[in-house]
Amino acid sequence: MYWNSLNDRLREQYGTKVYKLALSSGCSCPNRDGTLGERGCLFCDGAGAFAASGDIPEQLAAAKARVVSKTGPDARYIAYFQSFTNTYGPIDRLRSLYLAALEPEEVVALSIATRPDCLGPEVLNLLTELNAVKPVWVELGLQTIHPATVARIRRGYDLPVFDRAVKDLRARGLTVVVHQILGLPGETPEMMTKTAQYIGNSGANGVKFHLLHVLRNTELAREWEAGRVETMTLEAYIRVLEECVRHIPRELVIHRLTGDGAKRDLLAPLWSGDKKRVLNAIHHAFLRDDVEQGSALESKKP
Repeated sequence: MYWNSLNDRLREQYGTKVYKLALSSGCSCPNRDGTLGERGCLFCDGAGAFAASGDIPEQLAAAKARVVSKTGPDARYIAYFQSFTNTYGPIDRLRSLYLAALEPEEVVALSIATRPDCLGPEVLNLLTELNAVKPVWVELGLQTIHPATVARIRRGYDLPVFDRAVKDLRARGLTVVVHQILGLPGETPEMMTKTAQYIGNSGANGVKFHLLHVLRNTELAREWEAGRVETMTLEAYIRVLEECVRHIPRELVIHRLTGDGAKRDLLAPLWSGDKKRVLNAIHHAFLRDDVEQGSALESKKP
């Protein structure tokens, strides 16, 4: 059994567990402000995955307080701009936000979630500048490679835009992490595996696997309530996840094996709200099934 876990890589590098501190940039999204659309993606609740307020030092302090029971005096952190499109704004404002997040000595890296279509020359130059100070990771929400699904979830950009973004980021020495959602409407296990394999061949450094979950006050919730969308069982999710892991190169770092929404807003699947149980089930299944990252690719070599 083997998968290339981010936690393991960070422990090797820093000698301790490294915690992510979720921050808010206050940026919107072109898929919500009218540039591309106003409704956002099908699964977006309009509040983002994480809500925070205050300036960056205040947000860092609050985020540290949330994990203080787990950390020691030598704790290390990654400053993570998580919700919405965190390169979508005036360049001077973005520079100020990023520099403030990187300033504390205990912050060892900066992670920025964004869209591939929001990485213009000024942004790329800024990210390159910051990467010379501390490592910068850019997280891209690909979710799927399949055009019919892209249209249904209203992602708002085509696959070549993603390809160009990865190429531009890697050419500048930046770390690229790609998000994939398993269980998107209409997708088969084979389709999901093909997306994972595409990510593995894209030039990205890492991948985050997420489960499609239904949150209140989303269009996805209305479709689910009308019976037009089904969510995965835990067993089905693990089966697909195992195949995805087998179809990505061993050197690709797996940042997440699952994702969970805010419990207060979670409608389905309810099992995803028990993160510890889910991760235990995944680890048990990987051991039981002897899952080896990249094994399907090795078997295809001549």
